[in-house]
Parts: sequence; structure tokens; C-alpha cells
Amino acid sequence: MSDADTGSSNNGPEMVQINLRLSKAFLEDIDATWEEQGFNSRSEFLRYAARDAIKHPEFSREGWKQIAASEHDLRSGESDLVSRDEVLEMMDRDTDSE
Repeated sequence: MSDADTGSSNNGPEMVQINLRLSKAFLEDIDATWEEQGFNSRSEFLRYAARDAIKHPEFSREGWKQIAASEHDLRSGESDLVSRDEVLEMMDRDTDSE
């Protein structure tokens, strides 16, 4: 395979292209997210997300679903942002109840 086919260069590891099927709505969410988060491209964002999932396998699929649901609630106005102090307070309450 040539460098053009794989995207490899002398500056890093060989890159391999993959195909991924997503719903149009999900792709639109991905595009909005990578731009909002300041990534240079959709590919960079997806590599980052995949790398994060591999490096943190303790974070369950259920955890990802909860984050996605919370993000949807925030974007649709069904939920409000919670401050850092409020999160710490909630964590303290959970610890106290154990």
C-alpha cells in the first residue's frame, strides 16, 4: 500500500483508513461536537474518542449512554448545567449515605 493510500508519513505511525456507517443525525451531532470542542477535523475527534475509550475501559457503555442522554437534555433545554460545587456536594451526599 502506498503512503497516499494509508495516510502514513515519515513523522508518525502508519495510518489506515476505515469505513464507518452512522446515522445522518449522529454524524451531524459529531460534526457539531468536534467543531465546538476545537478539534481540527472529524477524523481527529474520532481518533481522540476511540483512544479515550481504549485508555479508560473502566468507563462503561452505560456511562457513555448517560453522558449522551445528559448532553441531549442540555441541548434541548430539558436540563440545566450543574456547577462544579454542586457536583462535589452531590458526591459528598453519595459518600455519606454509604
